[in-house]
Amino acid sequence: MIQKRTLIWIIIIWIIITLINYYYTNFFILAFIWLGLSGILLIGTIIQIVKLIRERKTLTKFRIVKLVVFGLLFIFTFLRHIPNELIEKVDWIVLKGKRTEIVGKIKSGELIPNGTSNNGICELPFEFPIVSNGGNDVWIIRNKENNKLTVRFFVFRNFFDSPSTKFVFTEDEKTIDAFEK
Repeated sequence: MIQKRTLIWIIIIWIIITLINYYYTNFFILAFIWLGLSGILLIGTIIQIVKLIRERKTLTKFRIVKLVVFGLLFIFTFLRHIPNELIEKVDWIVLKGKRTEIVGKIKSGELIPNGTSNNGICELPFEFPIVSNGGNDVWIIRNKENNKLTVRFFVFRNFFDSPSTKFVFTEDEKTIDAFEK
């Protein structure tokens, strides 16, 4: 039997899992977590519906609250873009200054792409908070014609051919035009 305290803990754990998935979880593992958590919450919602039907003559407000909580958690897990968009908006507001600081360090040459392949990926040092999801690295691109800078901060790294979501800083007019079109 789920008590009020247990229900509160379920909500807190769901929030923590959602934040961990957003910021830290590898995108290959994310699909399995999403599937498992959606299944668990769907089963919990179905159990609450069955109990609600059984107890319809002696229905309590707490039974309805449990059904609503499990139902909403299932919906927000299954349609993960809803909480992700909320986290993204808060993340943009809170970490805008840190991202601007990182762009300044890239401009000054303090941060450069890592690795010998020079593919533009720069893994940020641990002193920064997680400002780019999926490994806290940014993608630095310099236009070879005019040396204008573009820095891409990952919001969500997707699978192979699916597009990723990014915050983009750019000085390059061609890149700005491409985004506006």
